[in-house]
Amino acid sequence: MSDIDFTFAVARIRSLENSLLNATAIEQLIACPTEENCLQFLAEKGWGDSDTPLEADAMLNRETEKTWNTMREMGIDMSVFDVLSYPNEFHNLKAAIRETCRKGKHPGIYYEDCEPSGEEIEKIIAEKDFSKLPDYMATAAQEAYETLMHTRDGQLCDVIIDKATLEAIYAAGKKAKAGILKSYAEDTVAVADIKIAVRSQKTAKSLEFMKKAMVECDSLNIDLLARAALNSVDAICEYLSGTAYAGGAEALAESPSAFERWCDNKIIQTIKPQKYNPFSVEPLVAYVLARENEIKTVRIILSAKANNLPEDSIRERVREMYV
Repeated sequence: MSDIDFTFAVARIRSLENSLLNATAIEQLIACPTEENCLQFLAEKGWGDSDTPLEADAMLNRETEKTWNTMREMGIDMSVFDVLSYPNEFHNLKAAIRETCRKGKHPGIYYEDCEPSGEEIEKIIAEKDFSKLPDYMATAAQEAYETLMHTRDGQLCDVIIDKATLEAIYAAGKKAKAGILKSYAEDTVAVADIKIAVRSQKTAKSLEFMKKAMVECDSLNIDLLARAALNSVDAICEYLSGTAYAGGAEALAESPSAFERWCDNKIIQTIKPQKYNPFSVEPLVAYVLARENEIKTVRIILSAKANNLPEDSIRERVREMYV
């Protein structure tokens, strides 16, 4: 796209940003007494369509569709967003392997709007023709499938696919021209490595397990991180305090929910400054990530309401908003 095209696209994004939920709207959503009241509030804000059922998954899925339709309507080269699509693609791979290895059919397990589709991946897995998968997916797919077939260890299968997801994101980020995609990939992998360390410490996983699960990145030394996890949560915090992720140490010391919130907030804090360049793809990518964060936050609130959690408990889980 030319600078003029980007200027028009960014102008439209600026207009759409005005409809993003801000902290005040999130507080109003939390104050709704029931999940149904929350859904009605969102519908009044323009979420869903006139024919969208007043149901959480239907409404949130429709909002995701709207976001990507907007990008297509603006004539954006959609390959720019490949790095953002990898989590859904690899989710479909994980679901396809499980579907192939168990009896019966289970509808609704795949994300739509992925290439290849979940159904296509399932057919490839069933035929064991792994070469038909994208290069960044094929090796992990074969390893995960054979691992599940031989060991029936679903967790090990997931570790293989989760690592491949992070490796694909990181490689795409390194190749990307847009600084926001480089930053997104770096933070995504680093935060995932920190999560692996924390969970491994709590479940007494071995150094070998952590090294199988973690992915190398520039901002962390995963060997030091994994060895800290062998020791204690305090050791993880001590290591993180000397990195760009010192905020994660503070959140970890506060509570598990504060740590999970920090993990998502770190990505939003990274992308916020990128929205001010009117002659590049950065504001468009930032908007897509902001919408993903918004939808995730709403999903957390709706799930909490469905489970009758108190408002203070919901606030602990709510993510930082883009606007």
